[in-house]
Amino acid sequence: QVQLVESGGGLVQPGGSLRLSCAVSEFNLDYYAIGWFRQAPGKEREGVSCIVSSDRTTWYADSVDGRFTISRDNAKNTLYLQMNSLKPDDTAVYYCAGREGRLCARAAASYDYWGQGTQVTVSS
Repeated sequence: QVQLVESGGGLVQPGGSLRLSCAVSEFNLDYYAIGWFRQAPGKEREGVSCIVSSDRTTWYADSVDGRFTISRDNAKNTLYLQMNSLKPDDTAVYYCAGREGRLCARAAASYDYWGQGTQVTVSS
């Protein structure tokens, strides 16, 4: 059974950093694209970043480009989202999601597998 489990969320002050992890089981990262999404209260789920493991292609939303970095460790079957210079607007539940194939997609509907989410709160 495919599983994605996020961890690493928490409370951080503006300007701080967090690293989220997404542990993946039961599928080979070489054949999947993995995306990070976030959803703030009252807002739609939005794409934040995506990585295609086979060729290391990455994509970032304009709102996080230059501050967030997506990476993966295939040996550990784990994806990461390093988040720096965090802002209050980054507060949301963050999800990782997987889709078969080697193309990133920005729409949440394009992903077949989802984790349970981890809360990130940026506040002083």
